[in-house]
Amino acid sequence: MADEKRDYYEVLGLQKGASEDEIKKAFKKKAREFHPDLHPDDPTCEEKFKEVNEAYGVLSDPQKKQRYDQFGHAGVDPNYGGGAGDMGGFGGFGDMGDILEGIFGGGFGFGGGSSRSSANAPKRGADINESVVIDFMEACRGKKQELRINRMAPCDNCRGTGADGGTSAEICPDCQGRGTVKATQRTPFGMISSTKPCTHCGGKGKIIKNPCSKCRGVGRIRTVKTVTFDIPEGIADGQTMRLSGQGDCGINGGPAGDLLVTISVKPHNLFTREGYDIHCDIPITYTQAVLGDKITVPTIDGNVEYTIGEGTQTGTVFRLKGKGVKKLNRADRGNQYVRVYVEVPKNLSKKQKDLLKSFEASLSEKNYAKRQSFFEKLKETLSSKKD
Repeated sequence: MADEKRDYYEVLGLQKGASEDEIKKAFKKKAREFHPDLHPDDPTCEEKFKEVNEAYGVLSDPQKKQRYDQFGHAGVDPNYGGGAGDMGGFGGFGDMGDILEGIFGGGFGFGGGSSRSSANAPKRGADINESVVIDFMEACRGKKQELRINRMAPCDNCRGTGADGGTSAEICPDCQGRGTVKATQRTPFGMISSTKPCTHCGGKGKIIKNPCSKCRGVGRIRTVKTVTFDIPEGIADGQTMRLSGQGDCGINGGPAGDLLVTISVKPHNLFTREGYDIHCDIPITYTQAVLGDKITVPTIDGNVEYTIGEGTQTGTVFRLKGKGVKKLNRADRGNQYVRVYVEVPKNLSKKQKDLLKSFEASLSEKNYAKRQSFFEKLKETLSSKKD
């Protein structure tokens, strides 16, 4: 039941009235937090993930969000009209449009006009929100992805008509197919004529006497479909792809909704990413830092060799131009930035320690430019304090 569900804003960790951007950011965060692929050992994540998807499906749709903000779960009850994406009225509230029409006449439905008067008009299908998890390298190189989705599709038994085989919908005798009827009511302002949705046909203008046994007259059924699509090179964690026409099918000949796929990228054990640039840290030995050397550097395209100069210091960063991630819808790429750090040797033998001491004794201050500069500045600071 709808009244047993958690508040959708609470599910996404938001306050009522959150903006579109806030809702989108919260969804991406929660989808990653509860995605079953990222938490295979937690059996509760799948249900929480479905709850997050359901909440986002309502709050990301301006019309559904408006209904939810005003009427709560009853305003987006999926049992009304074949699904939350199908709702055109507010049946769970005794039709608030009818209440206003009873006082002021026609044209006072919610959103400017009776919502049921357009029950027979074409309506776009609802969007479907899904999330997939891919590896770091798959995000860099792109991949072909398969995704199984649950979507509303035209009933294959009645071909979307809602009528059983060999029959068809009949024109409503009360409204003659218009979907509305005229009524005259006595009000404090006098007799007022208004146009109201036909209660006999529910405003559809047609009556199905023999509903389809498979879809029960709705004309749509929920099916499982496998969608195959290309994830482009360079896609980033948290980005959403829109697959047009892959959402729920429309109603009364309306267009299908879209499939929105949010991409979650697993972290890599060597690389981190900032925009289209790749970053990594590489340890070098004390000898390599002092004498310089040719080192092997991993990249997303494979290993390359790079020569570091004599006297390389910890924290030195060098750039590999064009070795980053391919930019979306462009031919150029980002760069790779490699930071080296000197690993100080441990567990030295006495002989090794003696050799190091002998080596150190052979050096002069000119071999330590930074150290020399530091002590000169320290000397100046102490002198100024005495003065």
